[in-house]
Amino acid sequence: MKMRKILITNDDGIQAGGLIRLAMAAQQFGEVTVIAPDSERSANSHKITIRDPITVREADFPVEGVVAYESTGTPVDCVRFGLLNFVHGADLVLSGINRGYNSGTDIQYSATVGAALEAACVGVHAIALSEGFGDCHEVTDDYLKDIIDDLMDRPLAYNQIWNVNFPDCRLYECKGIIENRTVAGNSFYRDEYVEERCEDGSIRLCVHGTYYEDAADGTDVRAIIDRYVSVGIVNNLR
Repeated sequence: MKMRKILITNDDGIQAGGLIRLAMAAQQFGEVTVIAPDSERSANSHKITIRDPITVREADFPVEGVVAYESTGTPVDCVRFGLLNFVHGADLVLSGINRGYNSGTDIQYSATVGAALEAACVGVHAIALSEGFGDCHEVTDDYLKDIIDDLMDRPLAYNQIWNVNFPDCRLYECKGIIENRTVAGNSFYRDEYVEERCEDGSIRLCVHGTYYEDAADGTDVRAIIDRYVSVGIVNNLR
């Protein structure tokens, strides 16, 4: 097996459990370098830092053999300077494992997906990986290595990534892997903004999402609802 140079990032921060589990799984496929934000950067999409310098420092990371850095930048920043300054000639970028699904219309906000798309636009094979908000990781941990092994050599067109979502259920409830899922035209939440009037006359707005399960057949959201591991392609700007 070819031993690859692998860059891993996320948007939940350097100490996130999903990042640690992904780094452990990826070690069998090559030399792993982790470069991740120093704290959560969820919903940063494809944001980059252009006005301020980015600070990078070595991080205390609990996976032996993995070199890790934490950054004041965004997940996309981590991929940009990671590929240019730290992991020369990288073969693969893995982004995740995100806490919360990146499916349907939520993909447009996702920094997990944004980081993977940044790799794709400079010609590096990339996989974004996400799971539910629950504490049961049985499905993810059982399928993770096989998913990476399968997808890291599967061809993608320029500016495409693999997007994987693991259902939030017990392993015995999972129905397996279902591929070629398209991006649903909805997400798991219907959002509204709750208004609060402040003493100074301003209005404070807090987003509130109402969970619901509904999606068309053949989509990523429907696959997750039906308790499949959802695998599909996401396209960047062409």
